[in-house]
Amino acid sequence: MARTKEFDPDAALQSALELFWRRGYEATSMTDLVEHLGVGRASIYATYGNKHELYLKALDRYQQARNPQLLRELSQPGPALPAVRAVVRRFATEATTEARRLSGCFVTNTAAELAPHDTAAARRVEQNWDHLETLLHSALVRAQAQDELPADRNPLALARMLLVLMQGLRVVGKASADPARVQDAAEQALTLLD
Repeated sequence: MARTKEFDPDAALQSALELFWRRGYEATSMTDLVEHLGVGRASIYATYGNKHELYLKALDRYQQARNPQLLRELSQPGPALPAVRAVVRRFATEATTEARRLSGCFVTNTAAELAPHDTAAARRVEQNWDHLETLLHSALVRAQAQDELPADRNPLALARMLLVLMQGLRVVGKASADPARVQDAAEQALTLLD
């Protein structure tokens, strides 16, 4: 007879996500995971695979939780530019809020720590950025069609600029205690939408 799991795999994955997000991949050992999750090493391996596989599952979960919010924000009916501005400002605010500042963005952290040498992590980072870029591009095309954005602006180039800015806000916000640096950069970039 097969044994039933003595822990909630979904809750344990969320707990692993939080630990990896706060500490990073390299600084989190299997011993840390066992202690933090309250789950035996064998159960972690049997349920999620090795540490790397668990990390990738946690990254997938993070993206699945955040992408629908961005879709809702950037595809709501009505004027599109206010939604784009609100998303950029939210990224800037989150980057400077003390609770989020030190942990940063899990995707951005992965891009800096793992993507240069980890193909699977890099692929997930690119997928996330492609998704965000597509959402921004679609919103800016809609804004242009609704005469909110001047006809001479390139929506794809603007979407890419905002994507890079938003990721940069997360990096600078994590490393800098000066919120004005992040807020001023966001506001300056938004003037390109006028």
